Amino acid sequence: MKQQLQKIAETLKEQLIEISDFIGKNPELGNQEFKAVNVLTTFLKEHNFEVKSLVAGIETAFSAVYESGIPGPKVAFLCEYDALPEIGHGCGHNMIGAMSAGAGVLLSKIITETGGSVHVFGTPAEETNGAKVIMTEQGLFDEIDCAMMVHPGGFTTESGTSLAMEAVQFDYKGKTAHAASAPWYGVNALNSVIQLFNGIDALRQHVTPDVRMHGIISKGGVAANIVPDEAQAKFYLRAATKENLAVVKEKVLKIAEGAALMTGATLTVCNYELSYDDLKTNPILSAAFNENMKELGIDEIKPAPISFGSVDIGNISNVCPTIHPYIGITDAVLNGHSVEMREATFTELAHERLLIGSLALAYTGLDVLAGTIKLK
Repeated sequence: MKQQLQKIAETLKEQLIEISDFIGKNPELGNQEFKAVNVLTTFLKEHNFEVKSLVAGIETAFSAVYESGIPGPKVAFLCEYDALPEIGHGCGHNMIGAMSAGAGVLLSKIITETGGSVHVFGTPAEETNGAKVIMTEQGLFDEIDCAMMVHPGGFTTESGTSLAMEAVQFDYKGKTAHAASAPWYGVNALNSVIQLFNGIDALRQHVTPDVRMHGIISKGGVAANIVPDEAQAKFYLRAATKENLAVVKEKVLKIAEGAALMTGATLTVCNYELSYDDLKTNPILSAAFNENMKELGIDEIKPAPISFGSVDIGNISNVCPTIHPYIGITDAVLNGHSVEMREATFTELAHERLLIGSLALAYTGLDVLAGTIKLK
């Protein structure tokens, strides 16, 4: 059946290139990806997928399903398609959307021989709001047997890990006063923020090496001669697991409370962005994908690099078996979030790898549907 998939892929190659290049040349920010959604869902509808819009209440999220009519596993492919401000698709999401949609269509062509169903999810705003978090919370992946996507990069690498992350905002409320003539009447909220930073810096010696704590002062006063009555800091807290992250967050919250006590300010804490779980790569699914890449001519697959970033696919990976490998589109160092990455997605090599990525995903989906590998 894999030879059959390869023949079908050749008939779709030009259309997949057109989809990737169209999205790449029409960049849209997160939750505004209307053109991308239209071209992807039109393609899926043309191949008889049942498409639903406004998934999880998100205007540019979608789900597309192709049912075989025979009981079996549910295989999902994840489309991303949001761009970055100013530089456009400097993270290659145009290719991700095309590869995942292509994999879904390819697998749908042979699914009556295996049973099961193919699901393609449109997951907007990966760079900002992380729609996968909301979609996971609403149970979209609870009954999915595996979820996959492949990301373009400089080199081809195995699926790896990411850090769990919480975006925490600290708001301190004090009292204004003239900073020169009567500062004793004031309560300096900015001093609390400064002590918060000092306390977190002191904590760094006592956390595990995977932990990252980095923040900014987002509000610090309005004039040097007024004691600031409002001050705000925003932090990203990260750790290798969500369990360790919870421990770190508790320590940081105590520091924040202490900083308020030191000045007499009051403290309010909230999350200003969605929280990301750590990515847990399924080793069986990852090994199958790697073998399929080799079968398709990608001989060098590097080990997954150590990652200190965070991705919203981590939340899905805590619900069902998941992979997030990289496919090389330059076979050289290529920095993400760059103009160089954006331009690399339009090259002849990227177009060749686009088809290979779609096929490798489809092959791995076939392995799951046919029972060649067992994930649970």
